[in-house]
Order: sequence, then C-alpha cells, then structure tokens
Amino acid sequence: MTGPLLTLLNAQSLAAYTASGYWGDETLYAVAARHARSTPNSFAVRDRHRRLTYAELVEAAARLAAGLAARGIRSGQRVAVWLPSRIETAIALLACSRNGYVCCPSLHRNHTAAEVIALVDRMRAAAVIADPGFGADSDRHDLFEELADRDFIHGTHRIGAADAAPFADLPGDREELAASHDPNQIVYLPFTSGTTGTPKGVLHSDNTLLATARMMARDWRLEGAVLCTLSPLSHNLGLGALITALAGGGELVVHDLPRGGSLVDRLEETGAAFLFGVPTHAFDLLAEMRTRGLRHLGAVRGFRISGAAAPASLIADLMRHGVTPQSGYGMTETCSHQYTRPDDPPERIIETCGRACDGYEVRIWRPDNPDIEAAPGEIGEIGGRGASLMLGYFDNQAATEA
Repeated sequence: MTGPLLTLLNAQSLAAYTASGYWGDETLYAVAARHARSTPNSFAVRDRHRRLTYAELVEAAARLAAGLAARGIRSGQRVAVWLPSRIETAIALLACSRNGYVCCPSLHRNHTAAEVIALVDRMRAAAVIADPGFGADSDRHDLFEELADRDFIHGTHRIGAADAAPFADLPGDREELAASHDPNQIVYLPFTSGTTGTPKGVLHSDNTLLATARMMARDWRLEGAVLCTLSPLSHNLGLGALITALAGGGELVVHDLPRGGSLVDRLEETGAAFLFGVPTHAFDLLAEMRTRGLRHLGAVRGFRISGAAAPASLIADLMRHGVTPQSGYGMTETCSHQYTRPDDPPERIIETCGRACDGYEVRIWRPDNPDIEAAPGEIGEIGGRGASLMLGYFDNQAATEA
C-alpha cells in the first residue's frame, strides 16, 4: 500500500500493471500540469459561466492545494466536496491529487444536510468544500453551522458565486508543499448507491482512474476533443468523463443548464464531440431535435449511455441522427471498463455492452460454483479484474477481503 489507508495494492500487481503500460508514473495533477506546459492555452473545463485553460486549471488547483495544506490537511486525509455541477469539483480533485489527499465528491443534490454530515462523519473528512445553497434542505439547515463542533475538520470552504473566479478568495502568496509523485495513492472516494445495503466507500488511485480513461480516449479517438457530461460530477459517470478529458488533453463541458435551457444549443455552442449520460438524456435530446426538425447534432459523433440498458429504438434513432452510441457496462468499483467501439456493427451496439477495454478482464461464473466459468447463454455471476479495479473499500476490512 502507499499512504495510510488499507488497500489491496501489492507489489505484484503494481509491477505487472506498470510493466504492461496500463499504469503510469503520473498523477492526475501531473497529467494536467503536463498539458499546461505543452499547450497552456488549450481549454480544459468549462461550465455555463467560466472556461479555464489547462494553465488556469492547474493554477487554481495549486492555489486550493496550498490553502488546504495551510489548514493542516495531511496526505491520506479526506476532502468532502458537496457542489452542484461547477468547475470547482475538477479543481478540487486535482488539488487532492497534487497533495495526496482523498477527494470525495460523491455528495449529491438530493442529499439532505443530515445525510451529508453522516458521510462526513463516516469518512472523518479533514476539510469540507460546499455551496451554502446546495442540497435538498439547504433552506432549513446550514451545513457549516452543523459541522462546527467536529474537531476532526480542520477547514471548510464556501465557494463563491457561479460567475466568480474559482477559489480566488484564497491567498495568492502561499508556501506550497511539494507535489505528490505517487500515482498509486488513493485520490478518489465515491460511495456506491447502497441498493444492496449500506453504501460502501470505494478507493481509487490516480492510476486506476486513468487506466480506463486512457483506453476510451484511444479507442474512440477523443484526444483533444470536447467532451460533455450530462451526468453531474458527483456521479461516477460524470467524474469518469472528467478523467477521460484529462487523459486525452481535451476539454470537459459541465452540464449546468438552467431548467428549460436548450441542450442542442449548448452542444452546438461548445462544439462537443462526445457525450456521457443515461438513456433519459438521450430521449430528451432526440425529442428536442425532432421538435426543431434537426437531422444532425452539431459536432457530436458519440454518446456513452450508462446507468440502464438503452432500448434498441433509442440506439437506432441516435444513429439515424449521425451519433454513434457507446453501449457499455461499468461499476463504481471498476470504472467504465466495458464498451462498444465506434466501428462495431449496429447489432453489437444494440444487443451487447461491448467488450472489456485493454487492461481489464471479465468472466461469467456459475452461481453454484464460482470456480467454474458459465457456458455461453447461461446466467451467472460477473467477475472482473484489471488495472481499473478499485483498491478496496474505505474502512471496511470484511468487504475489502471479500
């Protein structure tokens, strides 16, 4: 293990994935910093109000990292992020990667203050970054006031207005910690949905996140492309879109349209080439296109559809409008390891969830004997292993061992 958290990382897997090229020597912050050095004026991330170049993104992340370090946050400690779809989440993730902190942006819009506090307590977050007006009951509960008695929290930060420069209120003259150079540190802590029990905290390193992102950027030719996530960054799909954009040196468009805003206009304005969303997003997008009599959707050429199986009619409709759907399968624990390719025949896109990317393996095992692989057509249990597999569950020895 690297860092103070219990993980499944071991010398054998570290050597194997590094030798095969699926794991590298760069953290997420280092990847962004490399883009900032080579193409400083290339755009990295934008929401409706602001657009940052790679140079500006790295500067903002370094500023936040220094601010957190000044509060006494140490490597391996958790930073809870409860924000709407804004560029500050991307900055927070890179700041955590830079200093060796563990970023938890898996706090959602429909969470109450009590639910967020319970997760903050559970992860013993050393810092909390939040929007004072965000959440299901923000009109009745002040998160910052209710966290004031937690002695394990060393710092809280209220983000500014949606059109303000991100984290500009932090001091510009700062004493910086040396940046972490350990891509096997735990950097990301999302929580599972809890459909089968209490939500589990999933431990991902910079390398496990980048493993599938690099493959998807390569397989779908997304290097330097504009990607748009219709899923919030608090969800694993949205966060994966951010990592894919970073891996390919592209730009991520955050979905923060006001209610009733035109998604078609937004996609055309931003020049988005690839979308991440769920079937509902695709249905809504096609409905707007039909209403406006549009046959094509700007520069959009691909659409990762996750969260639920997409009906064959939906996939066919997207293809008629010049958009190649990406059917796929993934989990919080494994990232988006399985997907169709842009040159796959329509029947494979419609009838399957594609195949595992390089660096990941999937097998179906018999439910009555998990050591025997199920025959084609048999129902079984999914087993997977590879470079994007999580490194364990947070503070859960039993689940990690299982």
